[in-house]
Amino acid sequence: MPLISPCDAIVVGALIIAIDNILSRQFSFRRSFNTGNEDPSASIQAGRFVAKHIPHTKLVELDHPDHIYWLGDNAPQIADLKVNFTTQPAGETQSTSGSRRMLATILFTDVVDSTSRASELGDRAWRELLQAHDATIRREIARFRGTEVRSLGDGFLILFDGPARAIHCAQAITEAMTPLGIQVRAGLHTGEIERTEADVLGIAVHLAARIMDTGSAGDVVISRTVKDLVAGSGIEFDDAGEHCLKGIEENWRLFRVKSAA
Repeated sequence: MPLISPCDAIVVGALIIAIDNILSRQFSFRRSFNTGNEDPSASIQAGRFVAKHIPHTKLVELDHPDHIYWLGDNAPQIADLKVNFTTQPAGETQSTSGSRRMLATILFTDVVDSTSRASELGDRAWRELLQAHDATIRREIARFRGTEVRSLGDGFLILFDGPARAIHCAQAITEAMTPLGIQVRAGLHTGEIERTEADVLGIAVHLAARIMDTGSAGDVVISRTVKDLVAGSGIEFDDAGEHCLKGIEENWRLFRVKSAA
């Protein structure tokens, strides 16, 4: 490990003390910018050392002889870096594992009686029908600006940043299945999830799946949370009563979305 000069050590020590004081007041650093790689008073090693010891830090090294950034010609680049930092969504909390916490509306869909239909049609015809099913759902996802998380064989897990669009998408999906001769059901819940690169985790995801399980062919079933969030949207519901959902301690009141006239 390369040694740092006494001057660097003083700078680093002062920065660590300042950072510790700031963190003790429940602030956090998300980025660190170092603009010098040949500065005689504060070397790049000092910047790298500081960045290494601040959680979730990204060190950006700019080609300039010292850290007095306003004397050089890097102002536009530094401005872009600052804009990217300050406009990062505040609602998402990044963890060291690459996942983030976020609020979302979760939609699950499922083909009703898929096993019996597969038996009736045979493997090849069922596979072709599923391909048409998948293409139809993906078209509706794009139309309502959802995010496909994964295909579940005969269903989908989809995320939305707005509950009303999620409901409208679910309705469109159930209606679009009629020409294909199959029926689906859908379940929705809005809550905080943990988003990874390939999946979503959290109790809200399990809730949405259990809510879907209560539905019948053509049903779009939602939680009370979703109903409250779309108040005033013009979407109408029927009370589906309280349900004891598998794996969930308390009972949940659910609602069935009325079909558009």
